Amino acid sequence: MTTFRSSTTGVLSRRFSMVLFVLLALFLARIAIADEPPTGWEGTIKPGHVRPHVEFLASRDLGGRAGADTVRAAAYLRQHFVECRLKPLFAENSYEQHIPGTESDSSEVDDSPRVKPISATKKPHIVGQNVGAWIEGSDPELKKELIVLGVHYDHLGTRNGAIFRGADDNATGTAMMLEIARQFSLSKQRPKRSVVFVGFDMEEQMLWGSRWFVANPPWPIENVKLFITADMIGRSLGDLPLPTVFVMGSEHAPQLKSTLDQIGSPRGLEVARLGVDLIGVRSDYGPFWGEKIPFLFLSTGEHSDYHTPRDVPEKIDFDKVAAISSLVLNVIQSAANAEQAPVWTDEVPPDVDEVRAVLRITQLLLEADGQRKFTDLQRLIVTQAQNKCQQLLVKGTFTANDRKWLIRTSQLLLLSVF
Repeated sequence: MTTFRSSTTGVLSRRFSMVLFVLLALFLARIAIADEPPTGWEGTIKPGHVRPHVEFLASRDLGGRAGADTVRAAAYLRQHFVECRLKPLFAENSYEQHIPGTESDSSEVDDSPRVKPISATKKPHIVGQNVGAWIEGSDPELKKELIVLGVHYDHLGTRNGAIFRGADDNATGTAMMLEIARQFSLSKQRPKRSVVFVGFDMEEQMLWGSRWFVANPPWPIENVKLFITADMIGRSLGDLPLPTVFVMGSEHAPQLKSTLDQIGSPRGLEVARLGVDLIGVRSDYGPFWGEKIPFLFLSTGEHSDYHTPRDVPEKIDFDKVAAISSLVLNVIQSAANAEQAPVWTDEVPPDVDEVRAVLRITQLLLEADGQRKFTDLQRLIVTQAQNKCQQLLVKGTFTANDRKWLIRTSQLLLLSVF
């Protein structure tokens, strides 16, 4: 994952932005709580399918997948696409898209969703490479429309002798993409729309890989009808026993909400929807969001090993990675074969499910009281938040002022509990 950014204050600290992500994911998730959770369905993708990818990409030999060490990671993606007999995505029949920089500085990378063109007075050089392949759709007309699954495969490299292996960030998302590509290659029935697979480089450097891709696509960018990405899908938010994946972006495309509801969840996995306006740009969906392209972003959230050398394959929940991969596979299959593609909307109505989310999390926190060892003050804050949420649900309405209280309460919980 990358950081929040501000045009006036520059890049915020990664720790602050990740904690803010935890706050908003936990307390502002748009999730409907059923009286009895569904049993779920059996996923097509199994832990044994994704584990080898994570173990290779997060091995010590790859040095943390930064700089020159991304070359071997890129070669791994390219070889997988070749073995799956997928078409090269980029010009001149290439699987790779070179990402140029400048010899003098990196000032051309700004905080807007679009990438500024490199000045003609500066000599460009290659700083990274995206790796992509695709399956052409079977429908004569719909094949012009594209469903894009893109994830970042880079990480932080080696610093002061310590290897930042990035097993969860983002070898898990890359493993998901590679296995979904394999599943499509094995299918005897091609999807109606074309499906594209892209590994983005340099996400950890202000989304430079996906920004360059959107600014220099292999086809008109308006042909992309849905973009899906995943970043950190193999652990648990705050190291709590949560069987949850957070899904962001569906609020901007009503059809995606319906698709998620119809598909449901794989066995053992819970889906929680987030509002993107509450979080901001967190990963490679940012440039697509800027173009108002419908998107979904999936993540299980921050954990204590985020951006440390402790993010290793041994700590990955491969059952969860497989379940999320199966979920994304079904979403792509549905979108690729639907009569109508998702359509962007700017209107995002308020949702009382945010209150239900806060209520649920306060209940989980109180259940984990003994394990987390809350102080009396922390316990009081959580209990008061729980009581207020219950009152709002009994009242049956959720006003703008109520939502302001919800945000303030979330901030207080962040400062006092997390």
